[in-house]
Amino acid sequence: MPSPLTVPSVADLFAQSTDRVATSVFWIGHGTRLAGGAVTYRNHYVLVRCGRAFGAASVRAGELDPVACQDLSGSPITTLLETAPHPVRIAALDALLAAELPFRDDPVPERVTLPDGTPEERAVARDAAVAGLLDVPEGARVALIGVVNPLVAAIRDRGAECLPCDLDLRTTQWGDVVSDSAEEVIDRADAVVATGMTLANGTFDGIVAQCRARGIPLTIYAQTGAAVARAFLGRGVTALSAEPFPFSQFSADPTVLYRYRAQP
Repeated sequence: MPSPLTVPSVADLFAQSTDRVATSVFWIGHGTRLAGGAVTYRNHYVLVRCGRAFGAASVRAGELDPVACQDLSGSPITTLLETAPHPVRIAALDALLAAELPFRDDPVPERVTLPDGTPEERAVARDAAVAGLLDVPEGARVALIGVVNPLVAAIRDRGAECLPCDLDLRTTQWGDVVSDSAEEVIDRADAVVATGMTLANGTFDGIVAQCRARGIPLTIYAQTGAAVARAFLGRGVTALSAEPFPFSQFSADPTVLYRYRAQP
């Protein structure tokens, strides 16, 4: 296995980033309803371009003004890290970390190529790859924080019981009740899978702390803050499925996600 490249510390990067500029800052909103589903997923992202990389953070509807995001283009990265709204700071930090070590240059992760296909085919392939990071026995209880129905199915396909949690959805495609309390589902879980969106909504620290306190593994599946989550491998994050921008839902062609496991 290749030797891992060093992910620079945030403090070191901050000190060295005075000449780094956010060439482009922009906002994307889109909706998706998979065939046969009753849920329309409404996703909004703020994106920051820094050098050879993009950083991303999911935002709640109405949280950011798209025009105001565009007006941040050309700002120094340090300015965004110090003064921008929280999701923009996450996207800027994500861009900075990814610019220093682009995923495509990192020899550590397993590269998983998602096939070309329909949105449904690609969603199933992506979420099977995420669930493949779980190392749990049959019958284990897996808390899923940030619900997408294909990932619920992928967890169940591995013989585990899914404990879904989401701030917006109230039931899964199959009628399962979805909790709105991450603390509650983690308290009952043998393992946790959480979306990178937790970085942007401020719940990530609490999830990491609770998983550490209970001694259970934490897997992150990240479009939001993929490079930020990578910096937590072995520091509270057990495994990571990193999907840097452009995301799989924006393409019908083969795309790559990067699977990491913390070294023992």
